[in-house]
Amino acid sequence: MGNTKSGALSKELLEDLKLNTKYSENELCAWYQSFLKECPSGRISKEQFEGIYASFFPDADPSAYAQHVFRSFDTNSDGTLDFREYIVALHLTTSGKTLQKLEWAFALYDVDGNGTISKNEIQEIVQSIFHMLSKEDQAGLPEEENTPEKRADKIWNHFGKKENDKISEGEFIQGVMDNKEILRLIQFDEPQKIKDRLKEKKN
Repeated sequence: MGNTKSGALSKELLEDLKLNTKYSENELCAWYQSFLKECPSGRISKEQFEGIYASFFPDADPSAYAQHVFRSFDTNSDGTLDFREYIVALHLTTSGKTLQKLEWAFALYDVDGNGTISKNEIQEIVQSIFHMLSKEDQAGLPEEENTPEKRADKIWNHFGKKENDKISEGEFIQGVMDNKEILRLIQFDEPQKIKDRLKEKKN
């Protein structure tokens, strides 16, 4: 996917990313140099990706969530993220359009990649989100959603599904767009922290 190993971005990849993200040419070129410093091979492994998350959340355990995020962005399933996958991921989680974000959120929750979401999959992602929260943040949650099980139940009930039902991508996107409460329950809003940290590295 583009010239990932040389010191400069290929023209094709640069144009592709300018078209598909909101980032400027200067931003993309600066991020590419930073990316190559961190990952000289031009690719981020799952372990490196987990390490990035771990540095942002020293008081929590982000490894499970990081693995799910990595899976959702490793679009060609080769076990690494190249620069394009990395930048598209950054764009989607921080400044993408609502529909794009929801398509990504569906991919995140569709753990086995079969095109539907089960209640168990929701519990798995919610559990990983809870690991990202400090004990203080967990203690401040409302009574009806202060455990992963309660929060998953609340999400599932909002969709009006029976225990063994499945949620399709269309249902998921429509349900979240129709109900801001579901949006609040399914998301973890720390990507902005990650974007800010990347900007610090760039400067």
